[in-house]
Amino acid sequence: MGRMLNALSKRALERGPARGAEPTGHFTVSTDLHGVVWMVLDRTDKRVNTIDRPVLEELATHIERFEREKPAAVVIRSGKSAGFAAGADINQFVGASAAEIKAALEQGHQVLDRLAALPCRTIAVIHGHCLGAGLELALACDRRIAVSDASLGFPEVMLGLHPGLGGTFRAPAVADPVEAMTMMLTGRSMPARRAKSIGLVDAVVEERHVAAAVEAAFYGDLRRKPQSLQGRAMGFKPARQFAARMMRKKTEEKASQANYPAPFKLIDLWEAHGGDPKAMQRAEIDSFAELIETDTSKNLVRVFFLREKMKSLKDGSSGVRHLHVVGAGAMGGEIAAWAAAQGFRVTLGDVKLAPIGAAIGKATKMLERALKDPLKVRDALDRLIPDPDGIGIAHADLVIEAAPEKLDLKHKIYAEIEPQLKEGALLATNTSALPLADLASGLKDPSRFVGLHFFNPVSRMQLVEIVGHDRISSETARRATAFAAEISRLPAPVASAPGFLVNRALTPYMAEALVLLDEGIPKERIDHRAEEFGMPMGPIELTDQVGLDIALDVATSLRERLGEDTLPAAPQWLTKMVEEKRLGRKTGRGLYDYDDDGKPKKLAPEALPDGSKDDPDMLDRLILPMLNAVVACIDEGVITDEEVADGAMIFGTGFAPFRGGPIHYARQRGIDAIITRMGELEAKHGPRFKPHSGWERLKG
Repeated sequence: MGRMLNALSKRALERGPARGAEPTGHFTVSTDLHGVVWMVLDRTDKRVNTIDRPVLEELATHIERFEREKPAAVVIRSGKSAGFAAGADINQFVGASAAEIKAALEQGHQVLDRLAALPCRTIAVIHGHCLGAGLELALACDRRIAVSDASLGFPEVMLGLHPGLGGTFRAPAVADPVEAMTMMLTGRSMPARRAKSIGLVDAVVEERHVAAAVEAAFYGDLRRKPQSLQGRAMGFKPARQFAARMMRKKTEEKASQANYPAPFKLIDLWEAHGGDPKAMQRAEIDSFAELIETDTSKNLVRVFFLREKMKSLKDGSSGVRHLHVVGAGAMGGEIAAWAAAQGFRVTLGDVKLAPIGAAIGKATKMLERALKDPLKVRDALDRLIPDPDGIGIAHADLVIEAAPEKLDLKHKIYAEIEPQLKEGALLATNTSALPLADLASGLKDPSRFVGLHFFNPVSRMQLVEIVGHDRISSETARRATAFAAEISRLPAPVASAPGFLVNRALTPYMAEALVLLDEGIPKERIDHRAEEFGMPMGPIELTDQVGLDIALDVATSLRERLGEDTLPAAPQWLTKMVEEKRLGRKTGRGLYDYDDDGKPKKLAPEALPDGSKDDPDMLDRLILPMLNAVVACIDEGVITDEEVADGAMIFGTGFAPFRGGPIHYARQRGIDAIITRMGELEAKHGPRFKPHSGWERLKG
């Protein structure tokens, strides 16, 4: 029954009288017998709608006509199946000066102000994604009708900005002001029904009821939700001052003002001008133009394009419909659940029943967090099939092995799997450490074998390293890359080499932190210094998160394979902790102790004892070996594209996004300066800081 209702809801988009009309540009415009104008935005030059100067200029010409002809009502909706609009076209910001952007914003505001001032009822019909400038266009209308699949948000903060086309004053005017501000401060999208509950939209309907909802809005039967007492209170400065203090405190817990000025700027604007829309409008334009010239915004815009570049590595379809995962441990279970969430049929096998049951239980919780829709969770779980007998192997288009990192065990698994694979099926490993050539050595057809290295947790870590080897076919590499993109992950092609890219770069960062800890520097100070730089988690806590046993194995293996001079030896006490099963977060005790919620028990940096040890070189000791390893990977051909290397480090390790990636950061800091600095650290602390010869070639 549920599937039948879902199918019914996915019928063609309601376009009113514009259904059969010819487009005159980006809009198709037609008027029905009652004088209601339908404007369908369907950009001819893009796969999704974006809002930029050509769209706004075309909208202005239509508004000018409406001002003369006075239609009964105007309906604006999208003709794209993906959604209403994906926001502003980021390309228009690149290379533009603050003055040019300010002038463009002022013109855009004039258009939306004229739309808001039309004497007739204006109605936005929203389906799919409605983000940024797309939501600001909808907010300039009198009423907003959301189709049940709609998702609304202001993602500008992810680009180091805040809304710039009226969102800062229109959203708090129609929705609960604190909720509207929270949307803008976090960049998180909101589903349609939640948006209705805060007043951002006026109705939520299925697609088949859109025409009736438009009629109700036209005749005045669709009333706005009255603003709450708290919402009305925010029109007065004392209430806003109190709320602003709370907002700053919450924002500071997530990001520092020095690194991410945009949310703090937005709070300041709202606190000062939230009761005066015109003043807020002027301040919004000025502030947006200032922010777009900051290094943070420029670097975050760069990160946006890095993401797009990695998505564009997809070339055609993977041909994968059915995935089989061998190994229902932490990684295998998450890979299987995530692929099921993305619409793939997945069978999950293991040598024992208990891990499969545990994986399904964990998958349910992960899917509830990620999908937030009981129907979608149910459908994903329907696609995730326990398969203790491995029946799915013979039917799968792709089999991913996610067994423990033991070469003999993996060879045994492949010997059982390979004869069962159907023609055209791919075999992949999720290994993070073993050489692909060694793994492929016993295969009859190594051309269809590939590494798909996911990161934990799969539901949050966007990167997948696509690991090649000397006998892989180009078609296998192409299909594996396409599969990663099809499950909404970002592919990074790498060669099989010790640690690939991410573990090769991350291990020196974690290993040096243990040396600093061994020197007597408090772990909280080490983590705080890295977090101040912009890392999402300090290296000590990260080591606990990875697991001390795994961190020790990886560091030992890399040191053996790359040479003793590349990494410091692990402190003896770390080996002892592993022997005692103090393995970090997963055992409740490691370098930190953990509470029942899995949070580390930390001293605040300011609470550290007076006179506790510090090292002025600490930050460079942590960060520069990481950069050195990335340069080595580029120079050695482990990864061939400098931009993809930056993207992989941002999306695979969380490397400070506002710095634009490790190589970009190095170029901004100055390659000569980094070579000199590493030479100083080498003289002081040993050969692990020797700058790689690739730095010199990077200058060319």
